[in-house]
Amino acid sequence: MRPTNQRFAVSVHILTLLAANTENVLTSEAIASSVNTNPVVIRRTMSHLRQHGLVDSRSGTSGGWRLIRDPEKINLAEVYRVVSHEDLLSMHNHPNPECPVGGNIQESLGLVFDRAETAMEAELSKFTVADILQDTVLHAGAGR
Repeated sequence: MRPTNQRFAVSVHILTLLAANTENVLTSEAIASSVNTNPVVIRRTMSHLRQHGLVDSRSGTSGGWRLIRDPEKINLAEVYRVVSHEDLLSMHNHPNPECPVGGNIQESLGLVFDRAETAMEAELSKFTVADILQDTVLHAGAGR
C-alpha cells in the first residue's frame, strides 16, 4: 500500500476550523484536538500556512491562530499548491532506456500526469474554505 500525504486534508481542516471561529484565536492545542493529532504537527503546518499569508498568530496568554483571509477567497487549489511539496503523481526513476517502452514511458506518462494534475486543480478551484465550512455545518445539523 502506498503511503498517503495528509497535509492537504489537515490544512483544509485547520483553515475550516479557523473560519468557523473568526471571533476567537485558537491555540495549537485546540486545533490539534479537532484534527486529533499532536500540537507539534499543527504548529509545523501553521508555520507553513503563515508563510503563504493564510493565517497569523498572536503570542501570549491570549494568543493563538487566526485566519487572515476571507474563507470565500481561499480556494482549495490554492491550499493544495501551498502544501503539496511533491507531485501527487510521480514517475519511477530508472526505466530501462534500451527498452522501447522503458525508453519512452516517462515522456508519455509525464503528459498524462500533467493533464491529470491540471484537471484536479481546476476541480479544486471550484471550492473554497467557506464551502467546506458550510458543508460541515450542514452535516453537523443533520446529526452526523
